[in-house]
Amino acid sequence: MPGGPGVSSSAQTVVDLKPDEVRDDAHASLNLSEGSEMSSSEGKFVTEVLQQHSDTGKQQIIDTTFQPLERTVSISFNNWRKLEFLGSGSFGTVYEGLSEDGIYFAVKEVSLSDNDSKTQQSVTQLEQEIEFLSKFQHENIVRYYGTQKEPDKLYIFLELVTKGSLSSLYQKYNLFESQIRSYTRQILSGLKYLHDRKVMHRDIKCANILVDVNGKIKLADFGLAKQISQLDELKSCKGSAYWMAPEVVNPKQTYSLSADIWSLGCTVLEMATRRPPYGDLEWHRALWKVGHGEGPPIPEDVPEDAKDFINRCLETNPLKRPTAAQLLEHPFVKYAGTGLTPKNSFDFESFELKIIPEDKTLSC
Repeated sequence: MPGGPGVSSSAQTVVDLKPDEVRDDAHASLNLSEGSEMSSSEGKFVTEVLQQHSDTGKQQIIDTTFQPLERTVSISFNNWRKLEFLGSGSFGTVYEGLSEDGIYFAVKEVSLSDNDSKTQQSVTQLEQEIEFLSKFQHENIVRYYGTQKEPDKLYIFLELVTKGSLSSLYQKYNLFESQIRSYTRQILSGLKYLHDRKVMHRDIKCANILVDVNGKIKLADFGLAKQISQLDELKSCKGSAYWMAPEVVNPKQTYSLSADIWSLGCTVLEMATRRPPYGDLEWHRALWKVGHGEGPPIPEDVPEDAKDFINRCLETNPLKRPTAAQLLEHPFVKYAGTGLTPKNSFDFESFELKIIPEDKTLSC
């Protein structure tokens, strides 16, 4: 991969940078072949990003992974059965499980038999996911039920969300506009819950958002999440390239909760267009545009209130981005799922944003 000093050594990062949904799809709109060329300026920028965000000299910027019962429900995992395969990611595999008392759940499984760095990273991320999910109780966050460890396997038992991810849904059919509004409001509700507790998700995208049979949204995949008080632990940028905020990409900047809001804007655009943001670009060109504050293009046929919502999320200056709480009042989502309609469908023009500086930032 020509384009500048050190770029060829980053060729192996291509697979990690690709969205999970398109890694094995030869006909996908994202063609991230190693033979693709980048300009000298793109090569220099991407190389700098990869080097600046690496702790060990290896690429660490991207970490794309796979992906209601009441918390008081007790499930016995003494004798459970593994059922059908649901999917896989960099951490391992996911299956449907059945407990001896007849309750279905999802099982994340990772092998402990390998001692390579990838396995260790998977275990670390799963342990972090357990730590967060065990503390959360919200209707828009996937439920954690328990953990089981064997000599060569680690299992995490989670709520089974039967309709799969948003990315799998939009690949099957066009989402209704009202559906996108409702889903966006629920994502915001989950994000507000997290942000109120100073927790960043850091990997918001359709592949990490699940839908149940009743249309209930569940935020999932918390392997990259961080508490913003843990400033000394965030030394490298994590997330998925196409959904990253500019301040996350740029190695000299700090970032905070508002980075999730940028990713949300990309996710809403993803639902509306049925493709990842910057879907016509190879990863290095997308990364270059993000790093230089160029948001993904929004098609003209996107409704005006949706366009306004997305543009507010994609504000280049993170201090000017609305919070999740503020965005819940935006006309695009304010009435979603309530049965009510705004008096004026274009009253988003009266939506006022009061900037409230966040008291913490994360060093990148």
